[in-house]
Amino acid sequence: MELCYQLPVLPLDRPVPKHVLSRRGAISFSSSSSLFGAPDPRQLSQRRGAISYDSSDQTALYIRMLDVRVRSQVGFEPERRGSHPYLGVDFRTLHSRAESAGSIPARRIRRLFSFQRHLLSSRLLRGAPHLNPLHILDEDYCGQAKCMLEKVGSWNFDIFLFDRLTNGNSLVFLTFHLLSQYGLIELFQLDMVKVRRFLVLVQEDYHNQNPYHNAVHAADVTQAMHCYLREPKLAQSLTSFDILLGLLAAATHDLDHPGVNQPFLIKTNHYLAALYRNTSVLENHHWRSAVGLLRETELFSHLPAEDSLSIERQLGSLILATDISRQNEYLSRFRTHLDENDLNLGNASHRHFVLQMALKCADICNPCRPWELSKQWSEKVTEEFFHQGDIEKKHKLEISPLCDSEANTIASVQIGFMTYVVEPLFAEWARFSDTRLSQTMLGHLGLNKASWSTMEPEASGSSEDGESDPARASEEPSSRALTQGSPES
Repeated sequence: MELCYQLPVLPLDRPVPKHVLSRRGAISFSSSSSLFGAPDPRQLSQRRGAISYDSSDQTALYIRMLDVRVRSQVGFEPERRGSHPYLGVDFRTLHSRAESAGSIPARRIRRLFSFQRHLLSSRLLRGAPHLNPLHILDEDYCGQAKCMLEKVGSWNFDIFLFDRLTNGNSLVFLTFHLLSQYGLIELFQLDMVKVRRFLVLVQEDYHNQNPYHNAVHAADVTQAMHCYLREPKLAQSLTSFDILLGLLAAATHDLDHPGVNQPFLIKTNHYLAALYRNTSVLENHHWRSAVGLLRETELFSHLPAEDSLSIERQLGSLILATDISRQNEYLSRFRTHLDENDLNLGNASHRHFVLQMALKCADICNPCRPWELSKQWSEKVTEEFFHQGDIEKKHKLEISPLCDSEANTIASVQIGFMTYVVEPLFAEWARFSDTRLSQTMLGHLGLNKASWSTMEPEASGSSEDGESDPARASEEPSSRALTQGSPES
């Protein structure tokens, strides 16, 4: 099926508007001069993404885009690099793949959609009359995205499809929708332009070259958090302030994640490990990055200073709770509360603790999704693990647990993770909130674990002579190592 996109074009003789230059980045793509005055744009012989061009006419014109932040593949700031004396790893290109010369990366093509959408939304936010409406690129996709948002509370919500329909802007669209749906923008008198700018910057600060720890993961966690916030116990007890904190923490919980785990940062003497003294290194960085964007956008500048500081502190408390190395600490405390039946959601500290547990569940809920979604996440996270392992092998570093592609498979990694990390957490969550959603999650978890077991030869086979299998014997400690320094952290 051929699609012809109507592209916004700034002729070369027109000065670049100041509001374009003031953005963090601008990008130019070449297209055909046929866009200027061709009687029938469909006559263009070739189309690629949102760029149309005529192979017989390679005249370069430039389409200047808003909301595009270009990170060069070389020349990053020194502080972004690892500081290991023999290992110069650029985390922002760690998971990048080589592009053929002259080709346009698919991710950049998808970002072409942002110009009209940003301009249209900016006009609407300013209350400008909707004269001569812009033709948003592929309006059908936008309509489908809006339809999906009507079912954003469904546990079967397909975040991958939603991200495609929003052209890589799932985190911005979904979080903005939820903030509006809960009435938080009006209640806290937030400036809608500042809210949008904050969310755009948050999305841009995720490394989308990471297979797993990227903006789509953040959007998925935010959607899961929304599902938990709607559970009866929480919906009846949480305040609007709690909900605001929960959504912001979910959206920013992995902000600026480098795609490697804490042990990797420590053994490469990365400056972040030194800065945070080898303790919750990534989580501290995610929190501080989020605070930086809050202050840069002045999202809460209209609130009293003590209220803004309180938001920042509690946001940090939530994000720090996602440190997988502290999993047993939080789980034991949660189990004790449930055993003693002393959780009082009328108490602010108890509500905050429940929010911490909800965020922890949302962060690792992928194995509890339907198989079609769970399998994709499993493949992505394992790809990221194995990328780290390949880097460690290349530089003769000790390979982190579960990161050796020769000693592990996707199935073995997932079975261990489900058994020792996911199942205990969600079993306790089901004790706390025994609802249809909790039973659905446990049901998916069991089915998904069974599906991976059928793909793992060692899971179905056993030695006929009764001797123990060394590979299986080593599975338990390897899986338990997840809570000590998993790439999930």
